[in-house]
Amino acid sequence: MSALRETGHQAGDAVLPAGVTVFERGWLSSNSILLVEARTCALVDSGYVTHAPQTLSLVQQALGPRPLDLLLNTHLHSDHCGGNAALQQAYPGLRTHIPPGLAPQVAQWDDEALSYTPTGQQCPRFRFDALLQPGTEMRLAGQAWQVHAAPGHDPHSVILFEPDTRTLISADALWQNGFGVVFPELEGMDAFDEVGATLDLIAALRPSTVIPGHGAVFTGVEPALEAARRRLDSFLCSPLRHAQHAAKVLIKFKLLEWQRIPRQALANWAGDTRYLGLLHRRYFGDMPLAQWIEQISEDLVRAGVARMEDGELVNA
Repeated sequence: MSALRETGHQAGDAVLPAGVTVFERGWLSSNSILLVEARTCALVDSGYVTHAPQTLSLVQQALGPRPLDLLLNTHLHSDHCGGNAALQQAYPGLRTHIPPGLAPQVAQWDDEALSYTPTGQQCPRFRFDALLQPGTEMRLAGQAWQVHAAPGHDPHSVILFEPDTRTLISADALWQNGFGVVFPELEGMDAFDEVGATLDLIAALRPSTVIPGHGAVFTGVEPALEAARRRLDSFLCSPLRHAQHAAKVLIKFKLLEWQRIPRQALANWAGDTRYLGLLHRRYFGDMPLAQWIEQISEDLVRAGVARMEDGELVNA
């Protein structure tokens, strides 16, 4: 797991609003943002399920005897809401707000529609109490935070913007070095244009500080937007490049969870993981699936993010 950094009011060159603390997580878990005021304590995003004890510990250490009142999810990918169930169990009065797009699927708990089965990832069932509606505001840490729709990476994602301090909680719509895999594209749906529209929205908001879903808080917003647009252009020019990138991300994410896996077990898991099957059939069907997974594993080793050890792929 990557080193954990807690960021309070001062985050490097970035100055965060009073009452805002960022728990910078490893890449298996999204960052979690704690927003505290006199009457209400809220958390944005809860990380992956295997880090749920860490999430709970971070919140409890920060709040002491105070309860956590609100839990907000920017979107419902497993690395952003995998700690929801643990937090709901620890704080019985906790109210959970989710974006509206998948509310029926959460109520019925449809693992397939919620992407957990197709990605080969885990997420314990949780409940929700209200919807995080785009076009509304949420009062958090004494400030009015705007809720904006941010489709692209996830069609139902939202971002939160505080206009007085120009602070943006960008989730996976904008990182310092890009943005998250465009998951609708894996299903054959056109979504690159939505990524571009969300980048345009962020540019129009003119944030001075960005709290991304992964990575450090940053202030160089224009360079980040330029880097994101260059990446988007490369994917538009070559959807194959995005497909290969997505496959690497799915395997690396699972390797972060496993830490090590025999090569045959990895090939077996890939064969049972629908998104990898879709990518293989659409873009790489000229080679057997096991050979393609082996090729991706070798790419991860060459990139220095994995290594081969006694017939196993090992996280690096």
